[in-house]
Amino acid sequence: MSRRQKRSYGRVLVVSTLVGCLEVALTVVVVLLYVQTQPPPDTPPDWAETAGALVALTPLVGFISFLLSLILVLPAVALADLVVRGPSARRARWAAVAAPPAVAALLAAPVLIFATYNDAETGDTLVFWASATASLSLGALIALPRGEGLLRRVALWGAALVAGTGLFGALGLAVGLLPAYEPPRIGPETMTGTWTDRTSGTLVFTPDGRVTASGVGVHRPGDHPNDPSRRCSGSGTWSYDPGRDVWSQEVRIEIPVCHWQAWGVDGTGQEPRISQEVGDPGSGMLYKLRKASDRT
Repeated sequence: MSRRQKRSYGRVLVVSTLVGCLEVALTVVVVLLYVQTQPPPDTPPDWAETAGALVALTPLVGFISFLLSLILVLPAVALADLVVRGPSARRARWAAVAAPPAVAALLAAPVLIFATYNDAETGDTLVFWASATASLSLGALIALPRGEGLLRRVALWGAALVAGTGLFGALGLAVGLLPAYEPPRIGPETMTGTWTDRTSGTLVFTPDGRVTASGVGVHRPGDHPNDPSRRCSGSGTWSYDPGRDVWSQEVRIEIPVCHWQAWGVDGTGQEPRISQEVGDPGSGMLYKLRKASDRT
């Protein structure tokens, strides 16, 4: 084997570390896109704080990726090189086949020890083992080629993949190719029944337009959803306004001793919710009640 053909395990380590960092970046982009397809949380995320946390965690992600590459990917590649023999073309082909099983074998012991210590379910353990094996094997497979400029190509194509996923995901949300979140269209028939908050406060709606409140929160301007609030109980009437679209539909509740603005609608078709904005207008903080199951 000529000097040109010898594998640089240092380059394998660097490329595998870079692939691990790119996988984390791609996962973050996919998670952010997925969040746009889900109902809003009670308290909106602080995106500036989130971005700052991601930047602060970048060195830690790089270190963990380096460590995993050092103790799992690098030995797997070396093991594949050790067991595969033959002409260079055949050796390269079979090294790519041998690397993932080598990663899986090296990963099996720590995963088993961790699962045993934490009494993890067998199914969850197998899913984690398979996912980790696939992720680390990708780094090994990408690092296997011995041509010049591999690190530069991985960096450029990896960055393009992450940026492209974010760009096309955003465009998909904008034009409707991805299912951006919309509130469910509920209607009066959905409102009939019991709705509960997290502290067992309830609103019971009946088909004849009557409603009974028991311990439902009434928030003042500037309140936080998790702050103690005045609890209101009483009886009155309700009405549903379909609005111009699903975003403007409202439920109005008139109870003499309780004073609420119109309730908005969110959640999903399987778990609809009604909500009141808490705090200053536009705060995005919500106090929610969910529809209780109709099953007895």
